[in-house]
Amino acid sequence: MDGTFPRTDLSGIDKPEWTRRVMARAEHDGAADRLGRSHFAAFIKSGSTLLVTFETVQGMRGLTESAQPLGWNLSQRLGWSHLLLASDGDTWFRAPEVYGYFDQLIDDGFFDEFDNVLFYGAGPCGYAAAAFSVAAPGSTVVAIQPQATLDPRVTEWDDRFTDMRRTDFTDRFGYAPDMIDGAARAYVIYDPAEPLDAMHAALFTRPNVTKFRMRYMGEALQSHLLFMKRLFPLLQAAAEDRLTDRYFAGLYRARRNHLPYLRRLLTRLEAEDRTGLTEVLCRHVTARFTAPRFARRLRALRTPEE
Repeated sequence: MDGTFPRTDLSGIDKPEWTRRVMARAEHDGAADRLGRSHFAAFIKSGSTLLVTFETVQGMRGLTESAQPLGWNLSQRLGWSHLLLASDGDTWFRAPEVYGYFDQLIDDGFFDEFDNVLFYGAGPCGYAAAAFSVAAPGSTVVAIQPQATLDPRVTEWDDRFTDMRRTDFTDRFGYAPDMIDGAARAYVIYDPAEPLDAMHAALFTRPNVTKFRMRYMGEALQSHLLFMKRLFPLLQAAAEDRLTDRYFAGLYRARRNHLPYLRRLLTRLEAEDRTGLTEVLCRHVTARFTAPRFARRLRALRTPEE
């Protein structure tokens, strides 16, 4: 059955009921599968482009007002099909049930039914988007702040996820940079001012990988892109093979009106004692926004001259 994506508001309900409703909708218009205790898959069939998103239940319930999967919001606008892989918490989707699910999709020729396949995820889900893209050779991958692996023999310098060090990242679908070799294109998005994210991004250096840098945006790039209304245009451009350096630069100009970015930039300029640029930034921001921090800093910079 060709599905139409629901516009149901899923906010304000508990997690078990939320999960039940998401899976019920998928079962009505496609298919839904439990994948062990911590994962499930939900597929809604529509158009010839397939968006495969890896998302946490907690993220889906908190990122948008309607508490819907991000993939629903985008796919319903563009008429795409959507396959959601959901995890309860950050699991990096390292589970035999998930491997088996992708094995079955491969055996069934599932991905061959679509003209275009786009894998997407952020953070641990970005790792999964890259790792499982091997199931659909010729696909496109967009990974925001992905980890390459948490195998301590490779990334012992990453001390953020020490509780995952006993998880096996060496077996099937393991080392994400190797898994994207079969992708037509892969895009890795990160903030080079975040050292650990930048070190993981370096491991993704491949001929088919383009890296986009979101300097001074910090640790939550997906949230910033959503707030700036740039995530969905970015994914659409990736699926349509027009996500160039120039196109991304145009999208990223939205940071000039994004106060969290401007605050980070101010902090960086102050730390480097770049007084002239700090004053230019403060004048630029206070001329367009009500921004007390920038106004105070501008007054402080001007006081010695008056």
